[in-house]
Amino acid sequence: MRVLGVDPGLTRCGIGVVDGAPGRPLRMAGVGVVRTPAEAEIGQRLLLVEQGIESWLDEHRPDLVAVERVFAQHNVRTVMGTAQASAVAMLCATRRGIPVTLHTPSEVKAAVTGSGRADKAQVTAMVQRLLRLDAPPKPADAADALALAICHIWRGGATGRIAAAVAKAAPAPTAAPGRAPARAPYSARAPRGAAR
Repeated sequence: MRVLGVDPGLTRCGIGVVDGAPGRPLRMAGVGVVRTPAEAEIGQRLLLVEQGIESWLDEHRPDLVAVERVFAQHNVRTVMGTAQASAVAMLCATRRGIPVTLHTPSEVKAAVTGSGRADKAQVTAMVQRLLRLDAPPKPADAADALALAICHIWRGGATGRIAAAVAKAAPAPTAAPGRAPARAPYSARAPRGAAR
């Protein structure tokens, strides 16, 4: 399984791609950060995030995208930007039919370090060790994106396979919920009193 992890953010959106399966060695396929200038308009910044994520999806063709679940923070402006970047990542993946899962920061920390309260330095050190890297991935957003991908491979692999199977087996859309199917035109209906 190839998972593209996204640590959403407007100034720095971390991206990490990991190949692996539960119980098998993991391999980093790519890591980086999509950056946007803080002085740019919000619409332009979101467009840059979208273009960056699309480029990563084109290059690495992941089986699944794992995005950090946004949680409430004291800084409303920061959480809004994070939520917007998160939505862009989900949109890019969904438009291509790639399943998306969300993982909380504590889930990711617990999966990678064994403790949901680990700090960024501990997460980065474990990511380096698990992926057998010569140096810790930088900046921290990139390490967090790799940690998201690792978390999903170890904890969400079955969920991802089920989601992909359901998406492929989904029937074509029918009438909107709550609406009765359209009646046949009068000429197609059996005449009154005729055998049905």
